[in-house]
Amino acid sequence: MVKIINAKKKFFGTDGIRGPISSKTSPDFILKLGWAAGEVFKDQGIDSFIIGKDTRISGYMLEAALQAGIISSGLNVTLVGPLPTPAISYLVSTFKGQAGIVISASHNSYEDNGIKFFDDQGKKISDELELLIEEKISHPIEVVNPEKLGKASRLSDASGRYIEYCKNSLSKEISLKNLKIVIDSANGAAYDVAPKVFRELGAEVISISDEPTGLNINQECGSTDLNVLKKAVLDHEADFGVALDGDGDRLILVDKDAKALDGDDILFLLAKFKFENQIVLGSKGVVGTEMTNKGLEKTFEDMGIELVRSKVGDKYVLEKLIELGWQLGGEQSGHIICLDNVATGDAIIAAIKFLEAFLFFNKPLNEILSSFKKYPQILTNIKVSNAEKILKNKKFQNLCAKVQDELKKFDGRILVRKSGTESLLRILVESNDSKKTSEYSESLTSFAIQIND
Repeated sequence: MVKIINAKKKFFGTDGIRGPISSKTSPDFILKLGWAAGEVFKDQGIDSFIIGKDTRISGYMLEAALQAGIISSGLNVTLVGPLPTPAISYLVSTFKGQAGIVISASHNSYEDNGIKFFDDQGKKISDELELLIEEKISHPIEVVNPEKLGKASRLSDASGRYIEYCKNSLSKEISLKNLKIVIDSANGAAYDVAPKVFRELGAEVISISDEPTGLNINQECGSTDLNVLKKAVLDHEADFGVALDGDGDRLILVDKDAKALDGDDILFLLAKFKFENQIVLGSKGVVGTEMTNKGLEKTFEDMGIELVRSKVGDKYVLEKLIELGWQLGGEQSGHIICLDNVATGDAIIAAIKFLEAFLFFNKPLNEILSSFKKYPQILTNIKVSNAEKILKNKKFQNLCAKVQDELKKFDGRILVRKSGTESLLRILVESNDSKKTSEYSESLTSFAIQIND
């Protein structure tokens, strides 16, 4: 079946609100958003927000606008400064009556910024709550009476709390002391805490991309550009490289031979570890997304593990995990949720769990991963000004239907979707035949580019 996916919300995408600070996330909009969120969360019994951010220079500006909007609604704010997104999720879960906000555009460049919301359980908010906030934005700001205005404070030990929390995710009997690891923090939110966590767990750590200037976040580094990390792993003869994104909620790993390991590889190893170590996988299931490689589904099937797919976005993975009562899920892009440890995608904890599983098997990594056979898969990202123009084009829809029908002979599929975080159209083609995968990917991409032009 052909899947052409289109987002329906006005401001929120698959992971909060994100875009250029000159337009989509301008200070006046963020001020209004803060007020609207305050009004909506107040009705949910929330009296305060914990606000974190990544390292991009616009964070200072948007932090001020956001807290002004929230305070005008009568709610308090607690500032923690630059910290990974999952740190805010954790901190929120340790306080009563508080929700969380992260000012970050994740893996985007410094010109963009964004806002992510967490409920009082540390989970990303539902579509329904996002729609309530969007509706409230359409109203004029109504500032509460002066005596009811919120107040601002700062939590000074937030970083230390999160570091200890991450360290506790490693089994007590395991040490990383025999591992040499290169950590690429993408000049982002984890630049300080990530190296500390792995050093305190015993690993020898080489830290790179850990000098944020406000303008260099994700710039030729991190999970979206592995070249510097691969070179560092080879130069230092490290066992692994860990590439984080700008806000520290997703990762890509690199092995000792500089081969990249994406979210599907990580999910496979974590599931194999749980399965063979007789750790409960819920009902022997793992949640992936529509992007998850079909080879992983086939491999899990052979192991007696069910793979269920959610919509793209780690919050949808989490919703499905909770619905099914399972513990492990994630995205190919590197959002990994270990629900027995954390309520959202956490790159540091996912890396710790990966290394723990690797040490448990006590075998070369390629031997551990040998039973996972990926399908040839090509994901193309096309920069677009109007994705709808392509998605609604009848000739393009007909071509998609034709390609999907022909790919059935090769156990294949296509997925065409508008990015929820960037101005991109994503075209995924997958089958058990690399030549056909490449041929049909080129056909769909070329046609989409013609329409876009």
